[in-house]
Amino acid sequence: MMGDRPSPPRAMSSAATTSPSADKVDGFSRKSVRKAKQKRSQSSSQFRSQGKPIELTPLPLLKDVPAPEQPELFLKKLQQCCTVFDFMDTLSDLKMKEYKRSTLNELVDYVTVSRGYLTEQAYPDVVKMVSHNIFRTLPPSDSNEFDPEEDEPTLEASWPHLQLVYEFFIRFLESQEFQPSIAKKYIDQKFVLQLLELFDSEDPRERDYLKTVLHRIYGKFLGLRAFIRKQINNIFLRFVYETEHFNGVAELLEILGSIINGFALPLKAEHKQFLVKVLIPLHTVRSLSLFHAQLAYCIVQFLEKDPTLTEPVIRGLLKFWPKTCSQKEVMFLGELEEILDVIEPTQFVKIQEPLFKQISRCVSSPHFQVAERALYYWNNEYIMSLIEENSSVILPIMFASLYRISKEHWNPAIVALVYNVLKAFMEMNSTLFDELTATYKSDRQREKKKEKEREDLWKKLEDLELKRGLRSDGIPT
Repeated sequence: MMGDRPSPPRAMSSAATTSPSADKVDGFSRKSVRKAKQKRSQSSSQFRSQGKPIELTPLPLLKDVPAPEQPELFLKKLQQCCTVFDFMDTLSDLKMKEYKRSTLNELVDYVTVSRGYLTEQAYPDVVKMVSHNIFRTLPPSDSNEFDPEEDEPTLEASWPHLQLVYEFFIRFLESQEFQPSIAKKYIDQKFVLQLLELFDSEDPRERDYLKTVLHRIYGKFLGLRAFIRKQINNIFLRFVYETEHFNGVAELLEILGSIINGFALPLKAEHKQFLVKVLIPLHTVRSLSLFHAQLAYCIVQFLEKDPTLTEPVIRGLLKFWPKTCSQKEVMFLGELEEILDVIEPTQFVKIQEPLFKQISRCVSSPHFQVAERALYYWNNEYIMSLIEENSSVILPIMFASLYRISKEHWNPAIVALVYNVLKAFMEMNSTLFDELTATYKSDRQREKKKEKEREDLWKKLEDLELKRGLRSDGIPT
């Protein structure tokens, strides 16, 4: 079983469908690349090398011919739609572009409502038309200038046709008459590979459609499932260890979330290996914020399937914990809370010590958002119940950091949160809390005594050096 499948995207927001304007670019911070951004606002690899205009012979509408003749006319229209236009030349072939657009609209409606059109002869023509339109070399991405977190993406100029082709293909795959046994001759491994390459498109509208298309293929073609998983695995490995650039990571993770939800139990070794060797290392890339929500969902899906994976997952996250990026630390803390929400008490015991040592370091962070996010764990009822059951282990780990912060932290909001946590610990185990308080104070007194002794020693050494200098030449050295 596949689990819940995402519905195909139909309507796009106005922000996604309009071309980015140069006026929207922050001229102060990126003035040097403004012209480049204007050129990149639309791009397309679909073009014709010849300058001759394209002429398509108009065909009658499908609804205007008798039903027995419709399948043959359907094939002719598919063949016509194999013609690809140059959308970067906005003035060329306007009439024919509009004719193809209206034909594609007609085909979308036809496969949605008609019956009996999907003969065996139609399958190769459908796949051929889709392939001619969507499979192409993507325009080069200028990754040095393009920041996916801030800049508007490069939109596909041929989208007026491309969107309808994707819409048609999705309706085709969802048709009640669709027969995978026939379609598998044409929708094969080569087709899937080309489809996966398109996930690197900068246009988010295209990636959204690709997500639905690949999900439908995964659901319909059992023989392609292992291949699809393997190729996604390869894309992620290349992304983590070689390029750190691939636009469709979030969309592929969304598909995987649904796939993982449908895994049978017990989990296969290959699935566990994918979790540890691929999904956990995905946390190391710089662009984590672009797909972290989808990645965290996949991790949690695995742990809900097999709780015994909790320890390797948490230890993996602790291994890759960000040292210099507070934004990523906040994301890691959020993901850990999602994991702790579904963790089993027996698994919690296995990882509580290394986990709370890291949480203690986060609470002590001078960056208030990191400290605040860690302290919010104590607002989670389930996590609080786990902490209470294991307070004898967790309280000694956390106490010194919390007590010091309550006296020294620069942010009053953090100090207030820390007082609430200390109060909760005191109510959980007042005896241990009093012991730790006394130990902490005595340790601090010893530290202060040692500090004073060091200062006194340095003072004596400075005085001795001063006297020695005066004796040697009468003036301080």
